[in-house]
Amino acid sequence: MKINLEENWQKIRRHFSKSFGANMHVSIASVNEENQPTVTPIGSLFLNDDLTGFYFEKFATKLNVNSKVNKNICVLAVNSSKLLWFKSLFKMNFSEYPAIKLYGELGVKREATKKESRVFQRRIRQTKMLKGSKYLWQDMSLVREIKFTKGEKINLGKMTKEL
Repeated sequence: MKINLEENWQKIRRHFSKSFGANMHVSIASVNEENQPTVTPIGSLFLNDDLTGFYFEKFATKLNVNSKVNKNICVLAVNSSKLLWFKSLFKMNFSEYPAIKLYGELGVKREATKKESRVFQRRIRQTKMLKGSKYLWQDMSLVREIKFTKGEKINLGKMTKEL
């Protein structure tokens, strides 16, 4: 089911924030030169105020390679919070989107701004004392821009009819 990006962008941003809280990543699908789809988990996607976003491109090698052939992507953000799902199953409907897909086009890869680096550091601050945090998230300096063009809410029949 289509969703109007302009009218619902703030709701979409809240959904993505909740999805990151539950999953710590979103999935980005792209297509390679052989027209085969591939899905990449990304824990560093951020949505801006203006139907755009960015992610830190350190480990996303397939997205980088595929962007040279086809810049179109699809981002899936699922809020898998057990509380949301149990409440919704009990009430027989969702009070908020359980999942949203955003379609867009990959833009340029560039150095992250100080503001972008700060929002990323804020997202990972709770993991900073863990050994793997430094390994994974040190030297996150390059971002890839995304321009979103279309959105869809996931249809779960009667459970999402009211949304």
